[in-house]
Amino acid sequence: MEAARPLDARLAATDLACRRGERLLFRGLSFELKAGEALQIVGPNGTGKSSLLRILAGLMQPLAGTVDRNVSVALLDERLPLDGHLPLNRAVAFWSRLQSGHSDPNLIESNGLGRLADVPVRFLSTGQRKRAAILVSNTHNAGLWLLDEPLNGLDVNAAADFQRLLADYLAKGGMAIIASHQPFDVPGLRQISLQDFAA
Repeated sequence: MEAARPLDARLAATDLACRRGERLLFRGLSFELKAGEALQIVGPNGTGKSSLLRILAGLMQPLAGTVDRNVSVALLDERLPLDGHLPLNRAVAFWSRLQSGHSDPNLIESNGLGRLADVPVRFLSTGQRKRAAILVSNTHNAGLWLLDEPLNGLDVNAAADFQRLLADYLAKGGMAIIASHQPFDVPGLRQISLQDFAA
């Protein structure tokens, strides 16, 4: 069964601070998202963009501050959550059953990956792995997408397809936070620079 998105979907980050090792990356970061809204996090490498996404996903504790959300989360980063030894169709089917309790036999084909169905995940290119990760992130209807450099490795057409997918997701009440150096063509996208919160 798919997770329902509440009509009052909300994410609130309040006075977040993050330290990696002995280095304080950012502090005093606060923002709020509601259903249908998206936020892009920008800043040079090493400013804490990926760490912020992990904090928001609940995978890492902030040094200070709080995160309050009432929706499920899908984190898309460089780690593809699929068994590299399985063919793509079997790996995605397993993940889909795990997330939603059933598997859609047309899932791979309907997302433009049909010709890769029998290819072991470990042999996919960077762009193909990213497209598979996007597909997996969407199987359980999460209310919040946390996207770490989602366009890396995608060609122009695939990048445009992803941005259309994201815009459709937001139009249906989803929320998204995008950590990326690249420009995004998504209606109403707000932007925060982590440099403004550097310690």
